[in-house]
Amino acid sequence: MRFIDEAQLDVIAGDGGKGSAAFRREANTPRGGPAGGDGGHGGDVVFEADEGLGTLFDLRLRRKVEAPSGEDGRGKDQYGATGEPVVVRVPVGTEIFDDETGERIGDLTEHGARVVAAKGGRGGWGNIHFKLPWDRAPRRADPGTPGERRRVRLSLKLLADAGIVGFPNAGKSTLIARASKARPKIADYPFTTLVPNLGVVSIGEDASFVLADVPGLIAGASEGAGLGIRFLKHLSRTRVLLFLLAPDFAEGRAPVADYDALDHELLAFDPDLAAHPRIVAWNKMDLPDAREVVDDVRRSVESRGLPFFAISGVTGEGVDALMAALYAAVQQARSVTRASDTSGPQGTT
Repeated sequence: MRFIDEAQLDVIAGDGGKGSAAFRREANTPRGGPAGGDGGHGGDVVFEADEGLGTLFDLRLRRKVEAPSGEDGRGKDQYGATGEPVVVRVPVGTEIFDDETGERIGDLTEHGARVVAAKGGRGGWGNIHFKLPWDRAPRRADPGTPGERRRVRLSLKLLADAGIVGFPNAGKSTLIARASKARPKIADYPFTTLVPNLGVVSIGEDASFVLADVPGLIAGASEGAGLGIRFLKHLSRTRVLLFLLAPDFAEGRAPVADYDALDHELLAFDPDLAAHPRIVAWNKMDLPDAREVVDDVRRSVESRGLPFFAISGVTGEGVDALMAALYAAVQQARSVTRASDTSGPQGTT
């Protein structure tokens, strides 16, 4: 199945049913009075997060989602049936926007979370509600209200604790395969990774975090070069970024220049994302070229006040220490988030 992280569709809630203007016509009940029931409410269009889904591919093929209308009211005080809601399942991490106004309708970050994207219309009142002392035979009934209609845009952002940023062939897929049970495509040519990958990294028996690998950036990505910055949104929910550097002398790039270029592309995409805590790793220590310059790279990175690790995704050298440091950084970021959530202004009595 193709990885699709954007979709648009029309959502149409059901209209409310009409109220009834009816009167009793029973034997031995003269002047029975009004007996028109209410119309049923229209069905809602609801989006629900499902952890079993990983793509918006199915919705990319749909043009619209329409909920049933409520039934009209009937005589003998009979109310119309309410239209059943239509529930659309989407992956966890999906944001729903009004495509016309840009307003965010919902952000489904937990399994089972729901948001009503289009509210069904209200059923109209029957004439049983309009009986008054001076009008005992009202012929009035409400028609009900129409359901909401809107075009929505769905945007999937994967949920991960830490994300890997690097140039193509820096070894991101090899590292996530080594550190977790994820099995991304690995080959020795640029842009092997064409879709984001997630892996769960275990730290001991009772601790773990989710690591994301997105397609590699190149200089000019923020202007559309290579695969552009389309997939960087999948890092926006992460707490920590891992900058993965590796020797690529055939391209004539200096390792620290790689870091600066990656930092520039992140800043151009989203300053908030660029402000995430970060760790720098020098990969491919199994190669002589990497070992020859590792000390120079270490000094340059640490002079910027950043944690530095020398690793090999192929042999596993230094990977455990790097994952432990990432986990510690994730935990620190989580504690900061919890503290900020509980230190907001208190209500007054």
